[in-house]
Amino acid sequence: MNIYEELKARGLIAQVTNEKEISDLVNNGKAKFYIGFDPTADSLHVGHFMTLALMKRLQDAGNTPIVLLGGGTAHIGDPSGRSDMRKMLTKQEIDNNVNAFKEQIGHFIDLKKAIILDNSEWLLKLNYVDLLRDVGPHFMVNNMLRAECYKLRMEKGLSFLEFNYMIMQAYDFYHLFTNYGCNLEFGGDDQWSNMLAGTELIRKKTGKDANALTINLLLTSDGKKMGKTEKGAVWLDAKKTSPYDFYQYWRNIDDKDVIKCFKLLTYVSLGKIKEYESYPGEKINELKEILAYELTKVVHNEEEAKKAREMAKSAFSGNADNIPSKEISVTNDTPVLEVLMLAGLTPSKSEGRRLVEQGGLFINDNKVTNPNLIISLSDLKNGIKVKKGKKTFLKIISK
Repeated sequence: MNIYEELKARGLIAQVTNEKEISDLVNNGKAKFYIGFDPTADSLHVGHFMTLALMKRLQDAGNTPIVLLGGGTAHIGDPSGRSDMRKMLTKQEIDNNVNAFKEQIGHFIDLKKAIILDNSEWLLKLNYVDLLRDVGPHFMVNNMLRAECYKLRMEKGLSFLEFNYMIMQAYDFYHLFTNYGCNLEFGGDDQWSNMLAGTELIRKKTGKDANALTINLLLTSDGKKMGKTEKGAVWLDAKKTSPYDFYQYWRNIDDKDVIKCFKLLTYVSLGKIKEYESYPGEKINELKEILAYELTKVVHNEEEAKKAREMAKSAFSGNADNIPSKEISVTNDTPVLEVLMLAGLTPSKSEGRRLVEQGGLFINDNKVTNPNLIISLSDLKNGIKVKKGKKTFLKIISK
């Protein structure tokens, strides 16, 4: 099976401009493709994971990735799929995020065989009037307003700042096409309108064709984006989401999403995945453990994946010595609801109270029934073992 057929078999491909041309390029190692990453945070997250996995697959097949860091477009903010405007970042924040992204992307692909660029190198140098005259005539406002990428923003109001994002992304593709020989753009399916704008700009400016391909978004079986927890996003940076928490996220996904995640995210062969599909239902937890291990190994490393697996097994066996721990700063006996918040187990006291009232909190294997319980400082200094629900274990210790 060639690489393009494998991408289709894994369910990665959503929309393409010209399937024959794209398949010929990637199957023969002639794709010089770009994927953009806007540095809106100081770490990549699970939403980027599938794109990074795709980049590695294509590079391994002999194609050349262009990693485009959006140090320029991050000054505007992508409105795609959002009902509100993104937070405006300072230049220093953007630059710091760009550096963090570079380091993380290097864990997935061979940077020596890739082209790493930051679009601030050309976007921030553009003259506004020159850009209007050079690019503006090729964009029809009525067509732009119908674009899917603006759909949610149109309901609450689309700022002129965000309206320019499509033009900036299209200009990126044109710049990469003319200066680096980039012949293909990849991105999430919510980027389709922006990507088509790039192919159209190239055609109108040069008379030549470039192509675009979108991949399906990483969604749960009920249509929600994967990678969200009570604590927020699942990050690829170990300092923001520990390898154990990362492992546990995949270990606890819905049964219906397991095989799909094997296909979209792992490098496990399709033949092996087909074998997994035939596993009886009672073996689903075994498959989840394999999935969690494989993904933690890719994002972190094999040693961390082994540690996370052992910690998870220890937690479920009741062994408090090997479960994750969290230090909190307290100087006195402390209400249990505050302890939960300080440890990051609940976002608020009301959520902690609800957890207790629903019977989902255990401390040292004893169910907590009183939301006004006080945890003694001496107990916290020795460490308490907390179980939240059926799947979250944490040892909490005072500093």
